[in-house]
Amino acid sequence: MHNTSPLETPGWGQELRATAKLATPLALANLLQMLTYAIDVMFIARLGEVELAASALAVSLFGLVLWALSSLCGAVAPLIAEAIGSGNPSPRPVRRSVRMALWLAVLSGLAGMGICLLLDPIMRLSGQDPVIIGLAHDYNLVIVFSLIPMLLASVLRNFVSALGRPIFATAITALGIGVNALGNYAFIFGKFGAPALGLEGAAIATILTALFSLAAYVIAIRLDPALHRYRVFVRLFAPDWQRFALILKIGVPIALTVTAEAGIFGAAAFMMGNFGAAQLAGHTVALQLAALAFQVPFGVGQAAAIRVGYFYGARDRAGIKRAGWVALALGTGFMALTASAMVLAPELLLSIYVDPADMANAALVGFALQYLLLAAIFQLADGVQAVAAGALRGLQDTRVPMWIAIFSYWVPGIGLAVGLGFFTPLEGTGVWIGLATGLFFAAVLLIRRWGKRDALGLTGAVPELS
Repeated sequence: MHNTSPLETPGWGQELRATAKLATPLALANLLQMLTYAIDVMFIARLGEVELAASALAVSLFGLVLWALSSLCGAVAPLIAEAIGSGNPSPRPVRRSVRMALWLAVLSGLAGMGICLLLDPIMRLSGQDPVIIGLAHDYNLVIVFSLIPMLLASVLRNFVSALGRPIFATAITALGIGVNALGNYAFIFGKFGAPALGLEGAAIATILTALFSLAAYVIAIRLDPALHRYRVFVRLFAPDWQRFALILKIGVPIALTVTAEAGIFGAAAFMMGNFGAAQLAGHTVALQLAALAFQVPFGVGQAAAIRVGYFYGARDRAGIKRAGWVALALGTGFMALTASAMVLAPELLLSIYVDPADMANAALVGFALQYLLLAAIFQLADGVQAVAAGALRGLQDTRVPMWIAIFSYWVPGIGLAVGLGFFTPLEGTGVWIGLATGLFFAAVLLIRRWGKRDALGLTGAVPELS
């Protein structure tokens, strides 16, 4: 049965403007989030390299858990978009989806804290320095308490974005940078009357920033009439197990996809470590630049999930088609620009992190230039797979894309990385060819699935939730 929808199928130009309007603040918020992490590194680095190494070990596990669980709870975005697109005037479907996502944030956050507390045995098994283990342990015991407020804020970010207020995500993330910098300065070095806590002070700053962001979202939702009408904080303790199960059904594959992708890059770093410090350092810098560029198609993918979700709720196949293809063109177009920059001005990009003219960096820069050329090649594939996965999430299709990601990254991807890296003279270059291959496989298979969405029945029945 076809629902009456307040949405009209937009033209291609209208869809481009709508997607860009939604994606731009989301991409900017993603970039600002990276700046937040960079500020942590800047402050901790002033304590010394041992403290920096300890925080890096703790954040490697904490960051993976946070990213995976944020993706799990982020499954609420296509459900909100579907409810809005369906034209149902009642705020209840949106309110219940947000409420159950908040429940999931708390419950999965508690489980995530337990996973983060496995850091000690992981560090011992991997043969880390006992001094670093001790510092990382103390830092980790504090920073885990930021996980649940971060996840709750992530759910509210999805809510405001799906309701057409993504600028709130940008503004709150930007303000959070200031809170984080002040918190680091105060609690690491004992300023403004705070105790000088060193590395643990950085973890306290992270908690304060998470609590600030959560409070800012609550206030913004309360003060904005279009958001407040949904009354998402009413009857917070009333369960809706059907909706909770649906968020899990959509979200678990997304979380596993994220873990699979993060895993291949983590494995690549361990492989690069076998080829010497210069190759590992060059790899790290090149990958930082690629990660910076990736935040834009990642934001476009988030926008695609929402835009496609609107038309999925409206049973509008023409709208679904336009929303998906426009997002793919937008994400791929941006990555074509960054790929060109990596080919035409690689040393300028590297100068963001290191001085290419300094002879002490010669080996690092030499390897980074090689890897940047390969990063330019896989930029397009990375953009395509990120946006295509987002568009499919708008159709609440996550299980098969998860298997596509796991296969692509861990069979041709890691297979080629190991084969070329360790059994040919290519070494680090071989690892990067493997990474690029995995991303290309994912891009091709996801685009193929998106192209066959009608034939596969992905644009058919929408689950009825009152």
